[in-house]
Amino acid sequence: MSTSSETLIETAQTQATELWALVVDVWNTSFLGASIGQGLLAMLAVLAALFLRGMISRWLVSAMRRVVQKTANQIDDAVVEALAGPFQLIPVIIGLFIATTIIGLGGPESIGARLVQSLIAITLFWALHNTVRPVARSLDVIAKSLTPVMIDWMTKSLQILFVIVGAAAVLEVWSIPVGPIVAGLGLFGVAVGLGAQDLFKNLIAGVLILTERRFLPGDWVKVDGVVEGTVEKINFRSTVVRRFDKGPVYVPNSKLSDNAVTNFSRMTHRRISWAIGVEYKTTTEQLAYIRDKTLAYVLNHPEFAKPPEVTTFMRVDAFGPSSIDFKLYAFTITTNWTEWLRIKEDLAFELKKIVEEAGTAFAFPSQTIYVDDGSEVFLPPESKSEPKLIQQPENSGGES
Repeated sequence: MSTSSETLIETAQTQATELWALVVDVWNTSFLGASIGQGLLAMLAVLAALFLRGMISRWLVSAMRRVVQKTANQIDDAVVEALAGPFQLIPVIIGLFIATTIIGLGGPESIGARLVQSLIAITLFWALHNTVRPVARSLDVIAKSLTPVMIDWMTKSLQILFVIVGAAAVLEVWSIPVGPIVAGLGLFGVAVGLGAQDLFKNLIAGVLILTERRFLPGDWVKVDGVVEGTVEKINFRSTVVRRFDKGPVYVPNSKLSDNAVTNFSRMTHRRISWAIGVEYKTTTEQLAYIRDKTLAYVLNHPEFAKPPEVTTFMRVDAFGPSSIDFKLYAFTITTNWTEWLRIKEDLAFELKKIVEEAGTAFAFPSQTIYVDDGSEVFLPPESKSEPKLIQQPENSGGES
């Protein structure tokens, strides 16, 4: 073999050795400072955790359900159901921890450790966020002292608080100072507050509505000049009132707090107040008959409230322009609108029957004009357009 051939072979071997060294170096250091094999194992651990998270979380929830079913209270059952979502992050946290340990990013101040700590903080505050509502609704002490709307507001406030504190915890994990951010938000809040006075006014009005318990969802309310309908939801800024034509009205809480609100759902009884006019030719005996029979019907009817619980009367009230007027005043036991209409209809049928039995009739608006005997009768002037008839005198002496 010639010297040139040996030189070429040695050169090729040297280059191949250098190439292999590069390959080995890339293999050992190209995946975030770790080997590609470690990187593949880390990716496999994360993928396995994502694949198994549903199965593992369901197993955890099922195991906890079996434990809480042995207790008599319902709070722990509601808490377990609320934790079903956060439990799905537990396998991901374990898989990510294994992956960061494999590739050597598991130190106390490493990126991997901070990422795992962030997921742990998110899981904890997510669990707290979800458990607030079932716990608040399950505690009898809270349910007896607060209305459902106040409980809803309290749970929403606590949930927002847990979200804010959780976000601050994640920022602290990444060594991001929270103080300057809070100070900046304070200045920003002042600027926003100056331009959002109505928002805070409505928020405070909503709190006053809840504390005074003016109305609750499902109540029929009327605010003169604003809205009348059924309350559906009381939000932080506005209240949703659905009118009887099924159209929703979003009323600012300040209008419901500052104006007079009539809550018809809290009526103890429903009133019937009628003015009933009969003809002037009705005799005293007929008036008394109508009065007594109508009052007896109301007092003996099982669906009408009785004195002294309510005021009930049927009296001759006034001498109107064309009728003698009765005043009927009574209350039904039911406050349901459709039932009240049915009772009022039955009363109208009975009242018409009583008036007819009395031998008289209902009056209607009319006018009568009387002409005095000594009054001068005005006759209209003769029309100029009509031809006048000239009567010729009779000629008794023959032709002229």
